[in-house]
Amino acid sequence: MTDQAGTIAGIAGGALWRALRPHQWVKNALLLVPLLLAHRALSEPARLGAALLAAGCFCAVASAGYLLNDWLDRESDRKHPSKRKRPLASGALSPRLAAAAFALLLAAGFGAALALLPPRFAGLLALYLALTTAYSLDLKRRVIVDVLALAALYTLRILAGGTAAAVPISPWLLEFSMFFFLSLALVKRYAELVAAARARDREVLTGRGYHVEDLTLIPAMGLASAFASILVIGLWASSPDVLALYRAPTLLWLACPVLFHWLMRMWLRAHRGRLDTDPVLFAATDPASYAAGALLVAIGVSASRGLGA
Repeated sequence: MTDQAGTIAGIAGGALWRALRPHQWVKNALLLVPLLLAHRALSEPARLGAALLAAGCFCAVASAGYLLNDWLDRESDRKHPSKRKRPLASGALSPRLAAAAFALLLAAGFGAALALLPPRFAGLLALYLALTTAYSLDLKRRVIVDVLALAALYTLRILAGGTAAAVPISPWLLEFSMFFFLSLALVKRYAELVAAARARDREVLTGRGYHVEDLTLIPAMGLASAFASILVIGLWASSPDVLALYRAPTLLWLACPVLFHWLMRMWLRAHRGRLDTDPVLFAATDPASYAAGALLVAIGVSASRGLGA
């Protein structure tokens, strides 16, 4: 009897773990970006600790949001070919256990934020939860608004990271983030629509508010956003703001072709129907993305130290 109870508990725990979507936590590494770009992550461990704690708070609240989303969508998910396997939709996770985990995650995330981080961070965390909830309830069904909301959620992480670590955030970074993540949000939606169109799944298309005819317009918007983000990098590299942190700011121009290649490769994969997941999650397991990241780090270090100047 004890073994049977342990087996049931193990199955429920596994279902709960999957419902928390821990693979999505990689997105919260964005909270470290302001500190890293300010060149203060290694020299000021207290700020790094605050940024890491802030990322943990976002992980807890994000998982609570996923539980809420899955509970709200459980009926529609049961009719979806892949989403019906989600723990709540399939019945592997009980609503009572999901509700308890939801409350515990919110308490942990906001409790740590209020007790250990600046008050403004808790406000941004609450804004993040409100926006994710609004997205789950309504915004994801509204054309264009959905991708703007996704881009805002990514940019909000960067803003929250700077707030937690008490590091000023450059307007250049916020401008780049909005254009860059808007392009990624659009490529995500485009990849979904390409897959749905090939499968002739009209329900998926209408459920998002898009139509097959939109498949030619979405890439235009997404590519324009990608080019705008690269332009922001070029303008920033030419501005006086970089002189305080980089001895050879001209080298930062090399980041533009690296980003161009990465973004165009992502759009090309989506166009060919080979992007079947969130682009950020894809990048987390993509060797070419790691190579691009390593190149960007090398460019930043070289510009900072004045190598080649």
